[in-house]
Amino acid sequence: MRGKQARRAWAPLAVPRFRAHFAARLLSWSGGAVAPVGLAFAVLGLPGEGDGGGLGLVLACGTLPQALLLFVAGVAADRWPRVRIMVTANTVSAAAQAGAALLLWSHLARLWQLALLAAVCGAASAFFLPASSGLLADIVPAELRPAANALLRLGQTATRVGGPAVAAALVVAAGPPSVLACDALSFAGAALLLAPLTSRGAASAPRAAFGHQLRDGWAEFRSRRWLMVMTWQSALVLPVWTTGYQLLGPVYGQRALGGASAWGVVMSGFAAGLVGGSGLALWWRPRGVGVVACAGTAVIAAPQAAMALRAGTAGLVVAAVAAGAAASLSTTVWTGLLQDVIPAGRLGRVTAYTAFGQAVTVPLGYLAAAPATRVLGLRGTLGLGAVLIAVLAVLPLLVPEVRLLGGPVTASGPGGAARRPPRRPRAATAVRGSGA
Repeated sequence: MRGKQARRAWAPLAVPRFRAHFAARLLSWSGGAVAPVGLAFAVLGLPGEGDGGGLGLVLACGTLPQALLLFVAGVAADRWPRVRIMVTANTVSAAAQAGAALLLWSHLARLWQLALLAAVCGAASAFFLPASSGLLADIVPAELRPAANALLRLGQTATRVGGPAVAAALVVAAGPPSVLACDALSFAGAALLLAPLTSRGAASAPRAAFGHQLRDGWAEFRSRRWLMVMTWQSALVLPVWTTGYQLLGPVYGQRALGGASAWGVVMSGFAAGLVGGSGLALWWRPRGVGVVACAGTAVIAAPQAAMALRAGTAGLVVAAVAAGAAASLSTTVWTGLLQDVIPAGRLGRVTAYTAFGQAVTVPLGYLAAAPATRVLGLRGTLGLGAVLIAVLAVLPLLVPEVRLLGGPVTASGPGGAARRPPRRPRAATAVRGSGA
């Protein structure tokens, strides 16, 4: 039985187009694994930016275009060839990161320049996300899709295990610009790998009016109450999580742990947890998708709680490992569920609506971080964030559709009619795109 499960888990790699897609994503993820550390310490190293306020602005500028452009990007993903969109997005991101690296190397970098280039990367990411989500439905047979999701998640998380530690070493040895240059090269390489890839779906779909497609995607999204509830949860949780971990985490690392090296170890611990959760997703298909998603959201509060309690590096690594495993498993389960129950021709638009709900509030969290820490202090802000995440995580379980999601009856279709999910192999898993 184990041999059969193993063959089923790795079966998507027998599909040539998926192998090319997988290789391209691995390359770009490798660069993405080191980029956050390089960017954080590049901004914190600018004159007068040690309190995290400037980093919050840069991170906000990177996420705001994603929210503003996602609706257009979702329609584009269902309207035009998805591979072409992904190649263009990777090329633009490569140019932006290369520009940031050159500015830092030349000692000409200013905060507004890094914020602008972060916005360019964010805009490219807005178009990449719906296209990549829809592409999987184009190139992988339905029966292999859950395993393909798990493999992609495993590959993404595997690159993040050593990435932060490598980035921290590069920051110490060669400075933050070298890290951003590596990210630029990874984007360029991914674009080259994706360029020969062909896909079906959006390329051959009839082109209705843009506005009609946008309204059609909204109708598909709002017809499922469980999806709207979970999107609202993400809209409230993600700004708290990203502010606490991605913004205030490096500040805590600099003040309490000794700098980039120790924070890189913590990030590697989180990534190791992501790998463990992805590995579990290859073998285990939980029935209660809604419960798993909410439980995973609650556990991601652990690193912020540990920092609020003055945890050292070892304790914070343990909390990060637990958070990473929970986030990875719940995300993989959630994404596969969406691919199962949302029609392929509308998946890009529905993904855009859910991603918009998740991204639109994140810049507000980044911008509020500095004022909050001035009032509550660093540890007080982190502790309040941990409590908010834990409370918001369980609230959707008050909705019956969420509690039963993935059980005997799941997801409402149009008109609110309950329907059962398609049968899948035991090794299959599904997903939640939280961006953790």
